Amino acid sequence: MTKRLTFPKAAIAVGAALLAVLWLVPLLWALITSLKPETETTRTPITWLPSAPTSAAYQSVLDQGSILRWFVNSTVVAVLVTVLTLLVSVLAAYGFSRTTFPGRKVIFGVVIAGILVPPQVLIVPLFQEMSSLGLVDTYWGVVLPQVVAPVMVFVLKKFFDGVSRDYEDAARVDGATRWRIVWGVMVPMSKPILVAVGIFTFIGAWNNFLWPFIVTTDPSMMTIPVGLANVQGSYGLRYAQIMASAVLGGLPLLIVYALFQRHVVRGVGDAGIKG
Repeated sequence: MTKRLTFPKAAIAVGAALLAVLWLVPLLWALITSLKPETETTRTPITWLPSAPTSAAYQSVLDQGSILRWFVNSTVVAVLVTVLTLLVSVLAAYGFSRTTFPGRKVIFGVVIAGILVPPQVLIVPLFQEMSSLGLVDTYWGVVLPQVVAPVMVFVLKKFFDGVSRDYEDAARVDGATRWRIVWGVMVPMSKPILVAVGIFTFIGAWNNFLWPFIVTTDPSMMTIPVGLANVQGSYGLRYAQIMASAVLGGLPLLIVYALFQRHVVRGVGDAGIKG
């Protein structure tokens, strides 16, 4: 039997479609503008479609700017942040979920309280720390302050709480150590949620502007968001080149999300069920 379409379901579907259109319109406008000749970007009345689509803006950005270097920097930073965040978060979450030690609840409460601390509050002490360690204008200076993610520890801890202890007991009977249990039992069982956490961490690190802007002064160490801000300032009214830079900067995230969308949805669903 076919499901009956009720008014609330129809309203939700229409609302979701409208939100999708509102989300897509700016992206389409940026893409179309990047394909226009520069003279058309400021022409009135405004037209949606270019009279003669051209890739001149993309060619100019690639030839004149340092966007390829910024791509490399953003990729290195995002990958390192993602790997280290997953490593730290998995170990911390497993410790809070499966071990008992003095002050465990208090320490976990402090971790949860860290979610409420705005990152901007820590900018000055973090910069002073990176400067004293000689890590300004280095990858590690950009990466290390982004590794600690209390919200990821909380999400993984709630997921681990929902995993049956029978699997660990069986592994212990076979002689597995606690380290082997973490990486041989818990991590493989948590693959969907780990992929979801990894993707969100990667996107956050790629889009992060404030901290890389503070800790990098060398143009060769800039990431995509910082570099694009400088491009907008130097290009002035060359809107086609600005939009071309923005499209190129966001393209990797679109590809990553498209490749791992199924895992992200599954991981979010598992986290909701287990948590």
